[in-house]
Parts: sequence; structure tokens; C-alpha cells
Amino acid sequence: MKIDLTGKLAIVSGSTAGIGLGISKALAECGATVVVIGRDSAKVEQALASIRDSVPGAQLRGLTADLGTAEGAEQLFAAEPRADILVNNLGIFDDVDFFDAPDSEWTRFYEVNVISGVRLSRHYTPEMVKNGWGRVIFLSSESGVAIPADMINYGVTKSANLAVSHGLAKRLAGTGVTVNAILPGPTFTDGLEQMLKDATAESGRSAREEADVFVRKARPSSIIQRVADVEEVANLVAYIASPLSSATTGAALRVDGGVVDSMAI
Repeated sequence: MKIDLTGKLAIVSGSTAGIGLGISKALAECGATVVVIGRDSAKVEQALASIRDSVPGAQLRGLTADLGTAEGAEQLFAAEPRADILVNNLGIFDDVDFFDAPDSEWTRFYEVNVISGVRLSRHYTPEMVKNGWGRVIFLSSESGVAIPADMINYGVTKSANLAVSHGLAKRLAGTGVTVNAILPGPTFTDGLEQMLKDATAESGRSAREEADVFVRKARPSSIIQRVADVEEVANLVAYIASPLSSATTGAALRVDGGVVDSMAI
């Protein structure tokens, strides 16, 4: 099986670090031209350099814009009016207790985690439909199915990602454009490493070891009993972005290590 995305243009939101950066690398390895987007120009340049180091000859473009805002989305549309593959990866998370999260925090999470993907999908899918081919992928989370008690506002936005992707898949039925959601579980990213910084310092374990301990404590239902690697998530996205996945649409595809009971989706 060979995933060949030569000639395809892929836009990955929130792609300067973590899972977004890993997805960008994977798509570039498959031959796609990848647009890397972030709010910080220095981080965009660092991400581009990182991908080029991993994928010599990668076809890349960078853009500095805040896609959590309508203005940022318009910047992207002006610079990149069309796309063959859209990966709605942009997202924020925080462990804020339900009773400590004001309306403004709920609104912020919803704007960034949900509305950003709605805006981008609304803009890019009509041209995909005209071309008879396209891929739209939403990065949801196992937290969208098993809402965590310590991140309820985050979990709600990830549930919304599932709803939008499934509804949009139905709306685009028969067009050749597929829409799917990917549900990662705990994944070893810079964000998780930062979240566990204090615990790592106290335990004396490596960051990776501490992350695996976190999974066993906080997600005891995990079947693999460890965090996933970014590449494991990115590999699934690369397949779903490819022509090989043409019969997969409207799906919620898990790469959560078995955290969520399979009967829950």
C-alpha cells in the first residue's frame, strides 16, 4: 500500500507543534504540498525547518494567522483560496474546573475548537465538490465521547467536532468529498509534557515515562497502557487524506489506544 498525495494541496490548521506538526510532516512525506499555519511567525518558520529536516524536498508554504478569529481565516483564504485536503486540527485545552470557567472561557474554547473548523470547511469544500474530490478531517478527541470531569468545556467542543463532521459528511453525500473525525487519546506532545512538568520534576522520571504513568492513572481503561506517539495519529490522518480511503466518510476513527469503550461510538 502506497499513499501518494503528489499534486494535492493540504491545509493543516494549528500546525506549528504537536499533532498538527506531525500531520504536516506525514502529508509532506506522501508528496502533498502542505500549508503550515500558526499565530507566531517564528514558530511557523521553526515548523517549516523541522519538516524540511525530516522530509528533504518537502513542498511547503507557511502562513502566520490566528485561525481562531474570522480575520485570521480571511487572511488564510486570501493567501490560499483552494485546497484538496483540509485538516481542522486547531485546538486549545486546559484543566479548568466547571465551576471556575466563566462564559468567556466557554466562548473562547468554542470559537477556537469548533468555529474555526466550520469557517474553513465552509470556504474550502465548495471547490472540492466542483472538482469531485476532497478530504476534510476534524481532529476530535476521546474526550469528546468520554467527557473528562476536569475539562468539561474542552470535551464539549470535541463532541461538537464529531457532530459537525458527521453532519457535513451527509451534506456532501455523493460528491466525492469525504468528511471524517479522528479521535486521538493521550498523545505525547509538547502540550502534555508541559502539563506534566511538575509531576515529572517530583518523580524524577523522564517526560515519556511520566506520560505513560499518567495514562495508567488517569485513563486506566487504556488498552495499550501508554501514550500514543504523534506519528501514530499522523499515520491515520495521512491514510484518511488519501485516495485509498474513498469509502470512509462520516466516521469517528479512534486512535486512542483503546481508552474509549468501543460500544460508546
